[in-house]
Amino acid sequence: MVAPIQAASAYGNAIKRAQGAGAGDTGGFAEMVQSALSDTLSASKTGEKKTLQGVARKADTLDVASAINNAELTLQSVVAVRDRVIQAYQEVIRMPI
Repeated sequence: MVAPIQAASAYGNAIKRAQGAGAGDTGGFAEMVQSALSDTLSASKTGEKKTLQGVARKADTLDVASAINNAELTLQSVVAVRDRVIQAYQEVIRMPI
């Protein structure tokens, strides 16, 4: 389950990106996807670093669990968006011309 603060943060980021896309950004959707993927990669790397620090007993267990959970939620969000994009594409393909 997504924590309310994480959901609010993700919603706020999506609104900022959508507003920025309307203000003359040339990247648009591709830039938004690239940004989301870089955020996912960053969260994944942070989770890996915290895991290694936890194994070396240099990080608190709560910090490790939190970093791993954040990486997992971020990845689940990207997969959900990917699934919705594929579903939308398939619906467009099925439309009669």
